[in-house]
Amino acid sequence: MLRRIHSLPGLIAAVVVSILALTGAVLAVNPALERAGSSIPPTGEVSVADLAQRVVAHFPGVERIVRKASGTIVVYYFDAEVPGAAVVDPRTGVQIAPFAPSAVTRWVTDLHRSFLMGDAGRAAAGTGAFAMLVLTVSGATMLATRLGGWRRLFGRVRGTGSQRLHAQFGRIAALALLLTALTGSYMSLTTFGIISDGMDAEPAFPSAVNGGAPMAVGDLGALRAIDVADLRELGFPYPGDLTDAYALTTAQGAGYIDPATGEMLSYLPNGFARRVYETIFMLHTGEGLWWLGLALGLAALTVPLMTATGVMIWWKRRQAMPRIKANARAATADTVILVGSEGNSTWGFAKALHDALTGAGHRVHTAPMNRLAGGYRNAERMLILTATYGDGAAPSSAKQFLARLQDVRAAQALPVAVLGFGDGRFPRFCQFAKDVEAALAAKGWPQLYPLHTIDRQSAQEFSRWSAEIGALIGVDLAIAHTPPPPRTVSLRLAERVDYGAEVQAPTAVLRFVLAQDRPAGFGRRLLGDRLPRFEAGDLVGILPPDNPVPRFYSLATSAHDGVLEICVRKHPGGLCSGFLHALKPGDRIDAFVRPNPEFRPAAGAAPVVLIGAGTGIGPLAGFIRRNGERRPMHLYFGARDPQSDFLYEAELTKWLADRRLTRLNTAFSRATDQAYVQDRIAADAEALRSLITHGAQIMVCGGRQMAQGLAKVLEEVLMPLGLDLVTLKAQGRYVEDVY
Repeated sequence: MLRRIHSLPGLIAAVVVSILALTGAVLAVNPALERAGSSIPPTGEVSVADLAQRVVAHFPGVERIVRKASGTIVVYYFDAEVPGAAVVDPRTGVQIAPFAPSAVTRWVTDLHRSFLMGDAGRAAAGTGAFAMLVLTVSGATMLATRLGGWRRLFGRVRGTGSQRLHAQFGRIAALALLLTALTGSYMSLTTFGIISDGMDAEPAFPSAVNGGAPMAVGDLGALRAIDVADLRELGFPYPGDLTDAYALTTAQGAGYIDPATGEMLSYLPNGFARRVYETIFMLHTGEGLWWLGLALGLAALTVPLMTATGVMIWWKRRQAMPRIKANARAATADTVILVGSEGNSTWGFAKALHDALTGAGHRVHTAPMNRLAGGYRNAERMLILTATYGDGAAPSSAKQFLARLQDVRAAQALPVAVLGFGDGRFPRFCQFAKDVEAALAAKGWPQLYPLHTIDRQSAQEFSRWSAEIGALIGVDLAIAHTPPPPRTVSLRLAERVDYGAEVQAPTAVLRFVLAQDRPAGFGRRLLGDRLPRFEAGDLVGILPPDNPVPRFYSLATSAHDGVLEICVRKHPGGLCSGFLHALKPGDRIDAFVRPNPEFRPAAGAAPVVLIGAGTGIGPLAGFIRRNGERRPMHLYFGARDPQSDFLYEAELTKWLADRRLTRLNTAFSRATDQAYVQDRIAADAEALRSLITHGAQIMVCGGRQMAQGLAKVLEEVLMPLGLDLVTLKAQGRYVEDVY
């Protein structure tokens, strides 16, 4: 719900909010410019009487004196019946410069306040301010929820490039945008009289002015008691009219002064509503607080950037989602299908199931697991199709499911069947589906069908499960769904470096370029066609011959390097690893890139501890290669033999020399000391604790068995600090890419 609230106003109001923000940013510069061009005496040095006397001496035809919020004094006068305006020095009354408001500024102001469309435009601007308020509050709430609470609002942001930029801009500018949106909404309400601006009443014009000879303006007692810093406007009597009076407006109120006696004839102090309005006007415009104006202007510049990244996020999400036709409303559906997916492949199976059930006459509601409702009025059953992300975690469209489940009342429970998707080669195969099944059972949801799992998107297994579900509900479901093959690019092997043959662990570093005739060496940007966008730590999916199921390998380069590099060990009977090891320079493969934004060095200059074994060094080498800022990076690397499978030895030596790598600690299981990477971590515990207290992030890549043993050692390292891996994971300071 929160995402829908955030997305809908953002898409509808994107143009309106961006115009408001950009014009606001332009106008925010004016207070600072005015302040820079003003002469402002210290408080108590110049009274309004002093100022008026000095102005009269230089501008005999003065009509009124205005003090702007920036402190600028503007005199409006007539010279031989010709009106004029000048900025003056309050200490002398001498003109500093003619006052001529910029036509551009007036146009931008009108565009900001009304879109050049009068009252209709003012209403649109007010609506835009309210939309900005909704976007700011909902966006901050979503980010806090995503990061694990408000206290972690400024923790590490994960996701795609557009998601990270959107979140970073948002949290940097959140307070300023909240202030701008609140004050802008208030001012719009005052424009239309919905909230009073405090100007409902004015001081009564005096019925009896003395009518005697006017005193010199500098001798008027009422003006001598007021400091120029409190002045808003002083209007002079009409020349020769002895019944007219001075009209004075100050920060405290307004009144009329007798020209002959200098007495205040009538006075109306500002009420609460007026004081509130003036404060909010100052906060919104920065007039009177030029530094705040600049800060708000800078914050406003993030709005178009957030609009652009927000549209990109929405578009990618929309494109990734399948088009589900005849999707019944949750309240009217007899069958509910909930989907947990990370790469959207599970949605394809869900759509096939949805279409088959709809074709059989059922009313089916299909939605992400994150949208689990508190109740489904007419539903008779629920089918949950979910993948597992990483090491047993929830995929992105199901991260809120277990928490939402706790809020569902027992009376709303439905017969449910859970279908898990995963890769049977991993120890925690379909773990999230198992967790969902257990949570449903704990809440007392009846089981429609026992948990079933599907290995590597098997179309045959899905067809069998669907037929069994159909038999339970009295429908013949013959579903043949084969996931569409991913869009691939053709790559040519440009170079390979082989290791490990002597220790029966053949490993190769393979470097690919686009399959084209143009020459492209390592480190050179390709001309013409480009590699897909990727960063070190992302995954490349490779389709082995005559097999539709891709195998994934961590990338050791980024697209900026002009080459796609992976590190592959040949496994006995391994279909894809055997295929890759058989490649010769010039041979071609079909591949695609899958982003892995969870496995990235955190932004900033804090140290990074890289721990890898075997081919796990691949993405870690990529992080070091891109460490142009020379932030501290400490690598712990484990292999078998330094003479046989010391992967990237030459590169690591070079990176140590140019300080992209701060420290290298190796462990070889078949060397004299027979050490493993866990042993090096335990021996280096004190140094690691020092790095962690300085904000270090730990990144682990390698086999699952190594990662499990490493986790035990790291828990012991962290114990004296009062920390554990769960805490570091929540902070984004412990990340794994294990297989």
